[in-house]
Amino acid sequence: MRLIVGLGNPGSRYARNRHNIGFMAVDAIARRYGFPSFRSRFKGEVAEATVGEGRRLLLKPQTYMNDSGESVLAAMSFYKILPSEILVFHDELDLKPGKVRVKRGGGSAGHNGLRSIDAMIGADYWRVRLGIGHPGVKELVHPYVLQNFPPDEASEWVAPVLDAVAETVPLLLGGAPDAFMSEVARRFSPPKTDGKDAAP
Repeated sequence: MRLIVGLGNPGSRYARNRHNIGFMAVDAIARRYGFPSFRSRFKGEVAEATVGEGRRLLLKPQTYMNDSGESVLAAMSFYKILPSEILVFHDELDLKPGKVRVKRGGGSAGHNGLRSIDAMIGADYWRVRLGIGHPGVKELVHPYVLQNFPPDEASEWVAPVLDAVAETVPLLLGGAPDAFMSEVARRFSPPKTDGKDAAP
């Protein structure tokens, strides 16, 4: 069993927000591999199916971002899953829109969802960082992440990169994060941006 977590805020008000790209990634995986409908459990929404070599549990915490760790802890405790067997998909301000990076452990970099998970289970889990770009000014970060993706961004890069992530996630589940990142990059080239980005 592997636990695949997407971070976001619950409800239609937040569904298309930049901050919810983690939810969007989990939904893309669910569609790609024919997961059954999500059901309420572990303070979140869960669905289970086979991807790659084993059973996978998708989880979208419904606690709001700041308390995501409560839902993750409940699911991992029930299934006796190790932190190292958990993948967390989340938005990343410090990556260009459409860039995808994977790492195990590390700090929260100010992300409240990661901070909550770290507090509940420690930091030894895998983070899949989905770049959304930076507004350029620290004071604009909060409204920026809680804005919907504009329609042109949604069609130009959000949907394509999420499709690429879903198609290649078996590589990540199989223990090949570098191959996963390379294959996502091969299938999808991030758009040129107007400076709303940081790290390459």
